[in-house]
Amino acid sequence: MQFVFDAVLFRWDSRTDSAYYLVEVPALFSAEIREIPRMRRGFGSVRVEAGAAGLRWRTSIFPDAANGTYHLPIKRAVRDAAQAGEGDTLTIDLRVLEG
Repeated sequence: MQFVFDAVLFRWDSRTDSAYYLVEVPALFSAEIREIPRMRRGFGSVRVEAGAAGLRWRTSIFPDAANGTYHLPIKRAVRDAAQAGEGDTLTIDLRVLEG
């Protein structure tokens, strides 16, 4: 399955001194991804290939129990290529690798 969407970049401060930058997968797409049959992975993660700002990478999306969506981590190379910071919108191309 493949999804294309615009999403706002936000910062999540971890319990360590690190900060992660994420985008939220829209609720409709998150619901479709949840329905894909697959083996269970740690933390409910789903393997994906993502694209943004002319770059592609493999990573995992992680469920947000509070609102039922998934979050996609956006690595520094992508943020730099897009010249994007917290609050900026990125166009994301997401392909689920499982299922």
